[in-house]
Amino acid sequence: MSNTILTARNAETAILVGVILQKQTEEEVNDYMEELEFLVETAGAITKRRFLQKVDTPNPKTFIGSGKVKEIKEYADANEIDLIIFDDELTPTQLRNLEKELERRIMDRTNLILDVFAQRAKTAYAKTQVELAQYQFLLPRLTRMWTHLERQRGGIGMRGPGETEIETDRRVIREKISKLKEELKKIDRQMATQRKSRESIVRVSLVGYTNVGKSTIMNMLSKSEVFAENKLFATLDTTVRKVVFENLPFLLSDTVGFIRKLPHQLVESFKSTLDEVREADLLLHVVDISHPVFEEQLNVVVKTLQEIGAADKPTLLVFNKIDAYKWVKQDEDDLSPRSKENFSLEELKNSWMAKSDTPAIFISAKHKTNVDEFREKIYRLVKEIHTTRYPYDKFLY
Repeated sequence: MSNTILTARNAETAILVGVILQKQTEEEVNDYMEELEFLVETAGAITKRRFLQKVDTPNPKTFIGSGKVKEIKEYADANEIDLIIFDDELTPTQLRNLEKELERRIMDRTNLILDVFAQRAKTAYAKTQVELAQYQFLLPRLTRMWTHLERQRGGIGMRGPGETEIETDRRVIREKISKLKEELKKIDRQMATQRKSRESIVRVSLVGYTNVGKSTIMNMLSKSEVFAENKLFATLDTTVRKVVFENLPFLLSDTVGFIRKLPHQLVESFKSTLDEVREADLLLHVVDISHPVFEEQLNVVVKTLQEIGAADKPTLLVFNKIDAYKWVKQDEDDLSPRSKENFSLEELKNSWMAKSDTPAIFISAKHKTNVDEFREKIYRLVKEIHTTRYPYDKFLY
């Protein structure tokens, strides 16, 4: 991980907490905790330690068992930890009980993601969307023992709503939510008008899990300079560029990345941003094939597309970062079943292509590997859509 944030002065220190449920493996949950730590780093804190506990079902009062709560409390006190972050959404009751027991600020995954979005929001539109999601999250969680500290010092999870006395009043927050929704409706109408004016040209949208390289691909295809960095949710606002392959123009858009357990408040408030995906003619679903759980990330995106009504779109699977793919050749004497880590890239290509009905390509946007073939595939797919819509277009004949 980058040391840029970790060396920042006065960075808050955090403990991460996760549970291993039935049918989950410790390895699987450790992958989830890696992602949570990346979120924490993106938010600007330093992770000091992780705690895991195997449970059949989460404790309705404190999410984890009383023994684990005591263990975490002892470590937090001894190491002057600022906040404790859980990898699942906590109920308001669990949140209050944990803050009382641990005497620390408690955050859950949803609150952390909202905080990262608050940092990443640059335009007035993105800020309004994030603010609405934060207020909707805050409303049922107003009775908090650390509210007075939040107002004094801020910190991770405290950007935006929750910093002033009046904003802890339920009536005021409900009024604020109504006002933000009205503001978004106005912007939604403006954006719908913009999209309508672009209906005569084929629209292609980049989708994928966060941090899979969508913005890098956007820059490569459109020859533009869209902001791209190795951080989660680098892109919140939709970026649209006109691209021309040979004599065929189309619009290419890059949208917010998806993530496991994406807060429903964000899905709702980012409705207009996601409309760019809903109304696209072709989706380029970008997958980081070098990630240990890339298949799960792929499934998260497919599920999210289903939730927003965009799962039936023509799609090209783009397996990116083949330069970073690593595998270990299994010993010939090892008779145990081969795991995914024992498949070469070529074997993985063949197995994936054989089991998927969706066209796919394997590239490295960073090193421009297979880029010409990638462009050719996009050209053929866009041309097919264009000629179906405009069979007598003189530019194509």
